[in-house]
Amino acid sequence: MPGVRVVTDSACDLPEDLVRSHGIGVVPLTIRFGDEELVDREELSASQFYEKMATSDALPETAAPSPGAFEAAFTAMADEGADAVVCINLSSKLSATMASAQNAATALAGQLDVRVVDSLSITTGLGSQVLEAAAAAEDGRSADDVVALVEDQRVRTRVFGALDTLENLKKGGRIGGAQAMLGTMLSIKPILDISSGEVAEAGKQRTRRRAMHWLRDKLFEQPTVDHLCVCHGDAPDVEEFLGLLSERHDRSTITVATIGAVIGSHGGPRILGLTWTV
Repeated sequence: MPGVRVVTDSACDLPEDLVRSHGIGVVPLTIRFGDEELVDREELSASQFYEKMATSDALPETAAPSPGAFEAAFTAMADEGADAVVCINLSSKLSATMASAQNAATALAGQLDVRVVDSLSITTGLGSQVLEAAAAAEDGRSADDVVALVEDQRVRTRVFGALDTLENLKKGGRIGGAQAMLGTMLSIKPILDISSGEVAEAGKQRTRRRAMHWLRDKLFEQPTVDHLCVCHGDAPDVEEFLGLLSERHDRSTITVATIGAVIGSHGGPRILGLTWTV
């Protein structure tokens, strides 16, 4: 498959069938439970991750791929006939993953045209950008065109999530311990806005149902959206949430995805998320 090929990392939360059908390269992060290290998607599926998190005393931690892992993915695309690679990664404000990809691109300078793009997003926000890029590449668009498309889409990508527990964010150092303790004591469900590529608090709700309504209302503020996705951390009430959205958005127009181990390690179990493009 000559022309432009697309590579991303495993924070994209794209299902394997879509990855294969579009010829997308996915470079996995690694997940650590204490001393045990597992390769995301290869040694640890999303369902296995949530099972392990429920029974493990250690909260999971994530580690960025090595530059060598990206270099191998880029070279594999070249071996299949690609003359350029566009690599779209999870937000540089949250992970060193993009820096690894940039190091790999530098190592291949003069051998292969590699463009590394910061999605400023996570989970299905990143995944939607990757799918758009892959579709453009399949249509024969140039590397410049694909990069421009992603850069345009990333400023229009919105990512919101309602946490069910603060424990993972607290452990990961994303919020202060006192705030995490207070939130747990009051059973508060924080709403996060990751649309800028970093974690910002968007609100607090006293119950999970109110958090669902907050997310719904935020979506309903938009007259129209593209790439609407519901992403969740093995949430038992995702169908209930989809029901809340059905007033404006038919189930057939919504992509539903399980949040994988990378984002799930920080967001914790039962997180509910919405991503879309304005």
